[in-house]
Amino acid sequence: MKYKKYLLFAGFSLLSITACKKDYLETKPTDQVDNSSVFTSAANAKIALNGVYRYMYERTTTVVSTAAQNKPGVGGIMLYMDFMGEDIGISSSNWYTSDGGSWISHRTDNSTMLEYMYRTYYRIIGNVNYIIDNIDQASGAAADKNTVKAEALTLRGYAYFGLVQLFGKRYDAAAKPNNQLGVPLLLASTDTNKPRATVESVYSAIVGDLETAISLNATASNKSHAGAAVAKGIRARVALVMQDYPNAIKYAKDIVDANQYPLLSVTDYQAGFNNATLGEFIWSSMPTLDQGDTFGAYFAQIAYNANTSFMRGNPKRINSALYNQISATDVRKKMWEPVPTVANFPLPATNFVRQAYMSRKFSVKEVGGPSLGDVPLMRTSEMYLILAEAYAKTPGSEAAARTVLFDLVKQRDPSAVISINIGQALIDEILFNRRIELWGEGHRWLDLKRLNLPLDRTVVPNYVSASVAGTLTIPAGDAKWQFLIPRAEMEANSGLTGQQNP
Repeated sequence: MKYKKYLLFAGFSLLSITACKKDYLETKPTDQVDNSSVFTSAANAKIALNGVYRYMYERTTTVVSTAAQNKPGVGGIMLYMDFMGEDIGISSSNWYTSDGGSWISHRTDNSTMLEYMYRTYYRIIGNVNYIIDNIDQASGAAADKNTVKAEALTLRGYAYFGLVQLFGKRYDAAAKPNNQLGVPLLLASTDTNKPRATVESVYSAIVGDLETAISLNATASNKSHAGAAVAKGIRARVALVMQDYPNAIKYAKDIVDANQYPLLSVTDYQAGFNNATLGEFIWSSMPTLDQGDTFGAYFAQIAYNANTSFMRGNPKRINSALYNQISATDVRKKMWEPVPTVANFPLPATNFVRQAYMSRKFSVKEVGGPSLGDVPLMRTSEMYLILAEAYAKTPGSEAAARTVLFDLVKQRDPSAVISINIGQALIDEILFNRRIELWGEGHRWLDLKRLNLPLDRTVVPNYVSASVAGTLTIPAGDAKWQFLIPRAEMEANSGLTGQQNP
């Protein structure tokens, strides 16, 4: 059979990048392109790596569709993850609610949304595999080669972590080894037609990549690159999902204690979450003005003042019950408006709709310009929350959990006092802060899955059932918590025969 083009998705080639900004990440099969020139030097390999970073924020073209507006790289996946939860919604069916919030497309094996997510992550993997395979033989200073290698390993770990959470069953530390099917594990540029590895094997590979990257101690050139802090942050995320609380504490604490990315001030918290130069942004996609995409960017889908039809007529709204639990003196209370008016919620034009509990958390950098903003891939506040949760689930460490949580909350709420909660009440308080702190940044559905919790939108007073085709509840552990493998991949990869999810 001809080379399997869909497993690409891991097998697409890297090309050396010229001055033309469009010459990156071409999608010709590997047997048609000579890639050797990319890896003759560390400098060339870094240029190729820059192409991967750019691919992460641009519209994704699926095999069966054009580059749709609702597929802005990994930012679009983040939004789908939140729309599949209960804390973000809109008043009518549109894009993320019909594709994701309805819980239909990810269980339809030929859906473009499903293929988009699978393809996006495997394309990252396919491209960084070439870098990892070749960088040691490239010319250049050892430090430069180590930096490129570390970033490539971090990106591969990041991509596999996304894939295994979507397409595999949740990791259960009490059921080790986790022999349930994960995803094909491609760790070399020559790998093709692989069967699905176990969830345990995928997580082992992720941990190996991240710990090797951390040991190389790469210094990122800017916040769009995945340096050592990003590798530690992803490692902390992975440990939390694996219920490996000692390592979650270790890596999150490294970032918190270093204070390299200090928590946002109350003023900066209200600046639109669009500027990665502000303190607590650890990692972010940072498109420049000439790379702005008015309709197909992350901020085109979530910024309250983005001049797109998806935003003008569909303001993104918070779960009103969740909002009502936020302290009146907490700056996060200002991120949504329960009763928006012309006076308290100015908008760019009269054709923008105002609706109760609409968000103002995300703002475009330039009102009236392209829907430009730095996509928040990782912030320090998440590390505080990981650290607090890991402490709370470690016997004898609840006092430390309360202290860490207070260290975060007092930056948001000047009237905050340290928690007195214990046990599940303390964990619930930490999770409440995750929900309001990380709203719109792609965490809620993943949290529900890792914690083995049900989806329940019936307790959300302002949730519009019709926007998600009546999908209001999904039991914990239901088969719908796993994405199907795309049909195109099942047909193209002989290693997947009989391995579709139920």
